[in-house]
Amino acid sequence: MEMGEEGFERIDEGCRTPNHDECQIRTNLVCPPPPPKKKKPINCGKKRDPPKNGYFQPPDLELLFVMSPRREAWA
Repeated sequence: MEMGEEGFERIDEGCRTPNHDECQIRTNLVCPPPPPKKKKPINCGKKRDPPKNGYFQPPDLELLFVMSPRREAWA
């Protein structure tokens, strides 16, 4: 800033960050409350009984888990 001929301050061209009180971001003095705790599930930690009719066992289930023979490593 420079003083002009008439005694007023002359502002150089360019951008500046505003520093007025109304331009400042206000800070909260009180912290917000913590989020509420999640409720525990009803059956938390309890083991389930096996199904009365047994587990479903399709006849072709083993085909999904068949391991293919390994290929030789590249030399």
